Amino acid sequence: MAKMNMLQAINSALSIAMEENKRSCVFGEDVGHFGGVFRATSGLQEKFGKERVFNTPLVEQGIMGFANGLAALGYTTIAEIQFADYIFPAFDQIVNETAKFRYRSGNEFNVGNLVIRTPYGGGIAGGLYHSQSPEAYFAHTPGLQLVFPRNAYQAKGLLTSCIESNDPVIFFEPKRLYRASVGEVPEEKYSIPLGKAEVVKQGSDISLLAWGAQVEIIEKAAAMAEQEGISCEIIDLRTVLPWDVETVVNSVLKTGRLIVSQEAPVTAGFASEISATIQQECFLHLESPIDRVCGLDTPYPLAHEKEYMADHLKVYEAIKRSVNY
Repeated sequence: MAKMNMLQAINSALSIAMEENKRSCVFGEDVGHFGGVFRATSGLQEKFGKERVFNTPLVEQGIMGFANGLAALGYTTIAEIQFADYIFPAFDQIVNETAKFRYRSGNEFNVGNLVIRTPYGGGIAGGLYHSQSPEAYFAHTPGLQLVFPRNAYQAKGLLTSCIESNDPVIFFEPKRLYRASVGEVPEEKYSIPLGKAEVVKQGSDISLLAWGAQVEIIEKAAAMAEQEGISCEIIDLRTVLPWDVETVVNSVLKTGRLIVSQEAPVTAGFASEISATIQQECFLHLESPIDRVCGLDTPYPLAHEKEYMADHLKVYEAIKRSVNY
């Protein structure tokens, strides 16, 4: 074990994958000698050469078009989109090509060995073009997997599984936690299964569900509620698509209450899909309405970032409303 932050854990997973598989490559804007804007790929070009770790032009659609072609030829392809906000020029390539490659050919060819890494979310005073959480756009697209780590340990294990997956994956990295999340991480290879949520903490009164950086938020809110005798069950969804319905249903059947929290705006966010599904599956067991604690329906505001964020205080207020319903 070694103490790593999330950036170091991601770098370690990439390095191990490239050592094991000579047909793996990493590319994106400034990922080469510069190591990317957050330095996640630092040292990889020096270690594996410019043919396997290289910079691309500042054209996201071109990055993803090239990634689809390379993955279709059987290369393990790891493409970086510098910020999740920049992924929209590549939207057509991802939802119309990446996600449908296997289906359109009847499984004769695919791009299953493709991972798209991208930093998402707020908390770094990035303003409206460097703070968005766009997972809901892609959750509507069959053929993709969407994965969110909450800390350094999860990041390495989940990224390893993404790289080895037989389906294309978008790996959303919470940039706010890149250096803030530090923990004990195995130096050797390990993996964490995709599509499986983790019950981080057992509880009996209310279920709290989040993914990525928002897990830390619900943990803080739960700690406040525990001081008042409210037992909170905490679930990290980890994989948004496909999401682990069974684990969430079992939790809500036990507690009778659910709060879902996401950084993204509330309208048509993935929290809405979870709420609808759990209402359908657990209706007769609910003790209060399912609540969503989310970002606001506005462009991400630089000056009012703290007011915009679905912070632990907002989650705590939702817990109290639900328990006192």
